[in-house]
Amino acid sequence: MSKAYRRVLLKISGDCFAQEKIFNSVVSQLVKAAKRQVRIAVVVGGGNIIRGRDNRDLKPISADRTGMLATVINGIRLTDVLSHLVPVTHYAAFAIGNFVEPYSVDRALASLKKGEVVILSGGTGHPFFSTDSAAALRAAELKMEVILKGTRVAGIFSADPEKNPAAHFYPQLTYEQALSQGLKVMDLTAFAFCQEHRIPIVVFDITQPRAILNTIAGKKTGSIVC
Repeated sequence: MSKAYRRVLLKISGDCFAQEKIFNSVVSQLVKAAKRQVRIAVVVGGGNIIRGRDNRDLKPISADRTGMLATVINGIRLTDVLSHLVPVTHYAAFAIGNFVEPYSVDRALASLKKGEVVILSGGTGHPFFSTDSAAALRAAELKMEVILKGTRVAGIFSADPEKNPAAHFYPQLTYEQALSQGLKVMDLTAFAFCQEHRIPIVVFDITQPRAILNTIAGKKTGSIVC
């Protein structure tokens, strides 16, 4: 992992919004990266508000829709905070009145070209697809060099290291190795899409200071699948 990236898609979970210290760190790093002319798009999760698929009181489509709306709320918050510091634009994957501009590839590419941080909410705009799938799709559409996936652990392991301290850490894997070993890098739909389009995935511990900036700079952080 020695390459410095200039076009990056960052996938952050809703957990980042639930912890003020992590949220502030992410904002600070996004600002610094943007000021260094790195083109950045951020796909946000919504699990801090509601995890649609965990809501068993609703039909699956309705549950997923609640989850997509949760990501819009997080997108509005992140956009508002960033707007005081750097140029930023928020696009939602589905129409939501005059709250958020609707996403289109051309609009998002134009925003990136102008140096704006692009916040992407609403997932893919369709139920049954995760925000991982949204990250993979948007990375391909916006011609990103890499997907950075922030997690709570150091990278990719043979098992959940929070449950199994003996889990083996993988600094680098091929797509084929990750698939054959059943490693949970992303959900299978998202991962297969990244494999088909040869989009590298860096999985790293977003709670570590400067983790995003170090990864963008090409320093060894986390695990890479390529």
